Amino acid sequence: MSAPAIVAENLVKRYGVLEALKGVSFSVPEGQVLGLLGPNGAGKTTAVRILTTLLRADSGRALVLGRDVRAEAATVRASIGLAGQNAAVDENLTAHENLRLVGRLTHMATDDIASRSDELIEQFSLGHAGNRLVRTFSGGMRRRLDLALALVHRPPVLFLDEPTTGLDPLGRTDLWTVIQGLVGKGTTVLLTTQYLEEADQLAHNIVVIDHGSVIAEGTSAELKGRFGATVIEVAFRDDDAATTASELLAHVGAVARDGSLIKVNVNDGALAMLETVRVIDGAHLEPTSMALREPTLDDVFLALTGHAAEELPVEEDAADTGKSRRGRHKSS
Repeated sequence: MSAPAIVAENLVKRYGVLEALKGVSFSVPEGQVLGLLGPNGAGKTTAVRILTTLLRADSGRALVLGRDVRAEAATVRASIGLAGQNAAVDENLTAHENLRLVGRLTHMATDDIASRSDELIEQFSLGHAGNRLVRTFSGGMRRRLDLALALVHRPPVLFLDEPTTGLDPLGRTDLWTVIQGLVGKGTTVLLTTQYLEEADQLAHNIVVIDHGSVIAEGTSAELKGRFGATVIEVAFRDDDAATTASELLAHVGAVARDGSLIKVNVNDGALAMLETVRVIDGAHLEPTSMALREPTLDDVFLALTGHAAEELPVEEDAADTGKSRRGRHKSS
């Protein structure tokens, strides 16, 4: 088995009395996507900045393609791409000029820079604006250009910190397709995201961080099985019917009622649904709707952190107190 492309071992980072990372460890096999999830201030961005050489850990070890990010920082920078939470583009250059600048900074062959720029302009649907100054771009266009810049030198390892923030649903889906294509060709990706369906769609494995510590790890299916719950939802026309149904269904699973809607958390969804129908029919109750909902990553997130992901704004974690602007990676 080949060595992991990304390794974090017992990473610790402090900002005064605040311990942003408390011994965080995880790894990402080559050609896979790791989804790094957690609430605001959990330490996700701190971990990404350490792995991309922008920040030094107080202790622990970080490797990218077997290279130590502290001792061999220049070599690591030459082999990675990074798109941070905020688009880091030069507003006084055109899209083509931004891309060509990164090509020169990453020591690409001169003959390859122009063709690679054209390729990315088309891939990210910027063909109509390739020669416009970036300061005239919309937020979504800047975001797409920022992602293109991270890919100019065809890095084998890609770090994406909230990559689809600011994109509309279509743009988000298009980016998922791009990421899946890159991974299909062998690129390794570490992804932090506020959209749990993004991790569900893209990540081979998921690590959940809270208060600077890893609190759960596994595939999406494993996490749903461990921390999620299958829910039967039954709605009635009035509260009285819902109250009666709640009492009758107490043996099926844990029942919660919200007005005329009841939710029953169950283990075996199919058998529990059959029993629910039998009980309701036997009591001559008439529901307006019934649904069986399998667990989602939102359920997992809520169970682990006490917060629904959609309640959280874009992360501003402890590392952002320094407001480090991402530069493009120069390999020497």
